[in-house]
Amino acid sequence: MMRTRPLKVALLGCGVVGSEVARIMTTHADDLAARVGAPVELAGVAVRRPDKVREGIDPALITTDATALVKRGDLDIVVEVIGGIEPARTLITTAFEHGASVVSANKALLAQDGAALHAAAEEHGKDLYYEAAVAGAIPLIRPLRESLAGDKVNRVLGIVNGTTNFILDKMDSTGAGYQEALDEATALGYAEADPTADVEGFDAAAKAAILAGIAFHTRVRLDDVHREGMTEVTAADFASAREMGCTIKLLAICERAEDGASVTARVHPAMIPLSHPLASVRGAYNAVFVESDASGQLMFYGPGAGGSPTASAVLGDLVAVGRNRLGGTTGPGESAYAALPVSPMGEVVTRYHISLDVADKPGVLAQVATVFAEHGVSIDTVRQQGKDGEASLVVVTHRASDAALGGTVEALRKLDTVRGVASIMRVEGE
Repeated sequence: MMRTRPLKVALLGCGVVGSEVARIMTTHADDLAARVGAPVELAGVAVRRPDKVREGIDPALITTDATALVKRGDLDIVVEVIGGIEPARTLITTAFEHGASVVSANKALLAQDGAALHAAAEEHGKDLYYEAAVAGAIPLIRPLRESLAGDKVNRVLGIVNGTTNFILDKMDSTGAGYQEALDEATALGYAEADPTADVEGFDAAAKAAILAGIAFHTRVRLDDVHREGMTEVTAADFASAREMGCTIKLLAICERAEDGASVTARVHPAMIPLSHPLASVRGAYNAVFVESDASGQLMFYGPGAGGSPTASAVLGDLVAVGRNRLGGTTGPGESAYAALPVSPMGEVVTRYHISLDVADKPGVLAQVATVFAEHGVSIDTVRQQGKDGEASLVVVTHRASDAALGGTVEALRKLDTVRGVASIMRVEGE
């Protein structure tokens, strides 16, 4: 039987995502009530610009006093979609203190202070759900947190930023340069006016921290994630990738060490074989590849951003939290029992693609090969092209540690015959 008293929901933020949450709550009210087991009522909406017209939302619900809204004491669920660290952090903890559970899409806050937020939720016996914080509409947090709770996840490898995937896909498919592809992404609305958070990997790094923490039952903060942007990727890098049967993606990679004693989390551009499922992810789509002991390889794919897809994830959490509320229970909280150390980037082992500008004369290849050997980095293949006293030397290595590769590159730059290191790209997914 359906409970007649509605669950009261406050919405913090009414931008692209928040307005879609409000719209779906209104247009799908009967379905949501049937799924939750009680009517779901929008009880208040906190915004910064109260004079803006918001279709479908009763103006009487609009307030600029978010703190007073979350302190009301009669709220069941607070939905936070304002983003950033403050005031979101204080508003969420205040909501817990005044009896509400929280649904959030705030990846930056969760990556930085997830442990403290989980502790606050547990202290007050409330839920903290955040499916929408990673990969938009793609169900990913709940499968990792619940469906795979009995399995051992060893690796999470994914494209978790649609803007960067659109840019790299455009560079690959059309031969466009980085700036040209970025301009198109901006014109189409995929990139913000200031795209730094996306193209420099900050957005993906926050998501990697969240994914690693859940997958490995270990607290992983944003500062633990090695981050490199994609602004230096060139058309020449894509040409080299194609010659290897690869493409280039900005990847979030979370791995458990082979001995199981530590984990790593990193974000950077990488070459992946065209045969890998992630290579076929086009445009602004996201996809995450999960490898675990019992279930093997799983792939989650779909739209990773945008108002409607993100709102879909928010509403999914709202239904789950609402059901918990009616049942007098809470869902899974933080699982950090493993407490594995997060290893530095220097201990990561992978393959590398290095492009060198060298003098076109005898003995150069031997000098370069000697440097690799002295640093314990084994060469897989070498390709050399020369013209008018200059040459391009492309070296692909076997698996080596990032520290060993860094020492190799530093030594190469000191050779008189090496005019410059044109690019360094990791090779993943093999």
